[in-house]
Amino acid sequence: MMTKRRTIFFISDRTAISAETLGQSLLTQFEHLQFYQVTLPFVDTLEKARFAVMQINNAEQQSGAKPIIFSTLINDDIRQMIMTGKGVVFDFFDTYMGRLEEELRTTSSHTVGRYHGMVNDTAYNFRIDAVNYAMYNDDGASTKEYDKADIILIGVSRAGKTPTCLYLGLQFGIYAANYPLTEEDLVNKDGYLPPVLAPFRRKLFGLTISPERLYNIRARRRPDSRYSSFEQCRQEVALAETLFQYEDIPFINITTMSVEEIAATVLHECNLRRRVV
Repeated sequence: MMTKRRTIFFISDRTAISAETLGQSLLTQFEHLQFYQVTLPFVDTLEKARFAVMQINNAEQQSGAKPIIFSTLINDDIRQMIMTGKGVVFDFFDTYMGRLEEELRTTSSHTVGRYHGMVNDTAYNFRIDAVNYAMYNDDGASTKEYDKADIILIGVSRAGKTPTCLYLGLQFGIYAANYPLTEEDLVNKDGYLPPVLAPFRRKLFGLTISPERLYNIRARRRPDSRYSSFEQCRQEVALAETLFQYEDIPFINITTMSVEEIAATVLHECNLRRRVV
């Protein structure tokens, strides 16, 4: 018997990022099942809640299975409205807030969007400055400010350096630069670092990737080119890993990792001090 594809709703009175993050973390434990995911942010009025209930009920009617709802709604009236729908509701605030209030011996403010409002001007400026730094020092375009870097990611082209640097900047306020190891950097260099990187050895961290995964990524970018050929990918990855080992540069294999996982690993492995909490 074929299992029905369940509809998943992520519902919030703000961006729904927290509901998505928490809900998807749970859903990854059921990799054998298929889900159709719907995100409903800014459900902050009863009218919007009624419309959400209508969508939930329609999904139940069409699939024949109750939708699963991950909610981070604060307003009690709106939460109760969502509860009237034909879905199974997992309310993160309802699950934890009562116990937290009991432990802290006080009541919460139940203020909508409180987490996002907590970001002060200093944290905001850290994020903007760090993202600007990542963009200016992306892909080896400029190396003049490497002395300001908290971390310099190195690896072959399309190994995930740029999105990781941007995430480190936006999420943690980390000044992250990246430098692509080209074929010229890797071939006939006897394992030595490119001269521009040598003075910053202690800031270097390597990203590597399986040749198969690299081939798939490059083939979408430049199909039928030498750059994207499997042999080229295999050779570059092998030479880059040899360089990392020869120069004693820490590195990780990012083949099966998300950007969030890569950034968190770099943050931990390099003991970087986050400027944004």
